[in-house]
Amino acid sequence: MSLLATILIILAGIALLLIEFLIIPGFTVFGIGGFLCIVGGVIASYVFHGNTAGHITLVAAIAGSVAAMLFAFRRKTWNKMGLETSINSKIIAIEPEKIKSGDTGKSITRLAPMGKVKVHDGVYEAKSISGYIQEGTEIEVIKISQNQLIVKPKI
Repeated sequence: MSLLATILIILAGIALLLIEFLIIPGFTVFGIGGFLCIVGGVIASYVFHGNTAGHITLVAAIAGSVAAMLFAFRRKTWNKMGLETSINSKIIAIEPEKIKSGDTGKSITRLAPMGKVKVHDGVYEAKSISGYIQEGTEIEVIKISQNQLIVKPKI
């Protein structure tokens, strides 16, 4: 077995361990497979390349595994992959005196049945009572319900 094959087996084992720890924890098949790949690569190094190469491979496999785990569990790594903890969105309150039943506007997005409409220079969330409304269609406000406009296509 070549030295390149041994290195690839050990790297595959480290990758499997990372998958076990980070992506699907508790599944154990990947963890056991990763551990067996690393041990098999070290044993193959001892058998096919002698004691000196085996010792070097053993130390390199341990150091590589520890380095991969330390890199994976760093906080900066998770900040790049994780979700933000704060939500900065806000609800646009509909002022009943500004928009009334019968007002007209235009759909900004497709209403299927929910979407965005523009009425009196304001963008609001709307719900269609008549199924799908394509983007750019003239709409008519039927009523206001819980910060949401109920609309239908203008005839």
